[in-house]
Amino acid sequence: MAKKESNLKNMLFALLLITLIASASLGGIYELTKEPIAAAKLEKKNNAIKQVIPEFDNNPTSEVYKAAVNGDTLYFYPGKKGNDLVGTAVETYSNLGFSGEIKVMVGFLPDGTINDVAVLEHEETPGLGDKMERKKSDWSVQFQGKNPETFRLSVKKDGGDVDAITASTISSRAFCDAVARAYEEYKSINDNK
Repeated sequence: MAKKESNLKNMLFALLLITLIASASLGGIYELTKEPIAAAKLEKKNNAIKQVIPEFDNNPTSEVYKAAVNGDTLYFYPGKKGNDLVGTAVETYSNLGFSGEIKVMVGFLPDGTINDVAVLEHEETPGLGDKMERKKSDWSVQFQGKNPETFRLSVKKDGGDVDAITASTISSRAFCDAVARAYEEYKSINDNK
C-alpha cells in the first residue's frame, strides 16, 4: 500500500473529517442528556419549594407567576392548603457572588417572614462560599423566622444583622442581596394586591 503524500488538501480533509465527527458526537450527547438534565433541575426546584414553605396540597409550579427585576426574572410559587395561602417560594438571584451568579429559593410566610432558604445554583469557592448550602453548613439557618422588616438583610460588616461566612464576605453579601431582592419584590406584589 502506497503512503499518501502529506499536502494541504489532505490535511484540510482530515481536519474537516475530525471536526464533523466531533461535532456530531457532541450534538448527539447533548440531545441524549438534555431531557434528563432538565428533569433533574425541575426535581431540585420542586424539592427546594417543599423545603422553604410549609406543607401545601397544590402544585406551586403550575401556579407560578413572575416579575421582571433588574433585567432578569424572579419566579413566585404559591403554596396553598385548600384555598389558603401557606407560603410563597421565590426563585431569586444575585450577580454579586465571588464566582458569579447565585440562585436561591426563599420561602415567605403570608406575613413576609422568611420560612427558610435553599440554594439552587452557585459557583462559589468549595470550602468557603459553598458553606451557604445546607449540606455544607448551617449558616443559612440564621434567616429562618426572620422578618426583613426588622431583620436587616446585609452582613454585620455593612451594618446588617447577618453573620457572614468566615472568609467569604462576598458570597455572604451576594446571598443577602438575593434574599433582599426576593423580599422587596414579594412585598411590592403583595402591597399591590
